[in-house]
Amino acid sequence: MIEFGWPWFFYLTPLPLLAWLLPRANRQEAALRTPSFNRLKSLAAELEPRSSRLLWRSLVLLLWLAIIIAGSQPKWVGDAITLPSSGRDLLLAVDISGSMGTEDMSLSGQMVTRLAAVKAVVGEFVERRRGDRLGLILFGSQAYLQAPLTFDRNTINTLLTETPLGIAGGKTAIGDAIGLSVKRLLDRPAANRVLILLTDGVNNVGEVSPIQAAKLAAQEGITIYTIGFGADQMEVSGLLFNRTVNPSAELDTETLTEIADLTGGLYQRARSTQELASIYLALDELEPIEVDQETYRPEKSLFFWPLGGALLLSLFIAGFWLLKTTLAERTFTPRDNAKVTP
Repeated sequence: MIEFGWPWFFYLTPLPLLAWLLPRANRQEAALRTPSFNRLKSLAAELEPRSSRLLWRSLVLLLWLAIIIAGSQPKWVGDAITLPSSGRDLLLAVDISGSMGTEDMSLSGQMVTRLAAVKAVVGEFVERRRGDRLGLILFGSQAYLQAPLTFDRNTINTLLTETPLGIAGGKTAIGDAIGLSVKRLLDRPAANRVLILLTDGVNNVGEVSPIQAAKLAAQEGITIYTIGFGADQMEVSGLLFNRTVNPSAELDTETLTEIADLTGGLYQRARSTQELASIYLALDELEPIEVDQETYRPEKSLFFWPLGGALLLSLFIAGFWLLKTTLAERTFTPRDNAKVTP
């Protein structure tokens, strides 16, 4: 159906009529009379047929109505759409620091970076979360909100897939990521706040410590599930022979465990792409929490249609007036204008 944002604008419709009906008592006679001009006026009136005058007035009336309709802000309002009535508010905090570029993960038989494996696994997790509001936080040296809570899972997936390594800095600000998550979840239902935080390192930068941020999250009823990601062993080539190193030596398991315990969540360790996928499958089993049903009606503005019509009508009227004036001037002979009588 069509609705109007400013329906009061229609009260201006009779304005031209009121202006025409105003008393003419204050109008004065012309100080200089020009019979030639009167002659031109009478000739133009004689040449213009009644149908032409009717057309002229109709066009002007249509122009005014088009302006009134455009000013009333018409819009098309669609049918009500009901949003899912159950689900959670899930924020996904993903570490994109420089260490996430370590190639110690296997994906489809090829060695890939940790971030590439996370994009594949978390992308599948996002696709399964029908009915949940999902948000995306990326953090490195700084934490920032990449996508607010939304039902649009495709957008979340696209933003995660297109995220380059190290765009947020090379270090790891776990505490800032948790603090930002708390800020974004405060306006959501108290029993419906979940943060899933994935990192492969230790907090080494930021304004707030992870434990302090976790305590604040616990006060606000936010559950945090932490995931420590990265292989325990990795072959590194040397000059004479290969050696085995632990690429996850800096992973702060103790802090991640304490964060989960403080908020009623769970810490899990993922040493491979398969283990990471299993963890996100387990997180899929979280019980949904009922929330109030929400509906909305899509709207589409229509004011540009009558506004465009008014523009075309004004151009046509201007051309019509120019044509009529030109015809009147050609009819007016030179001797009629040879003498002006005061």
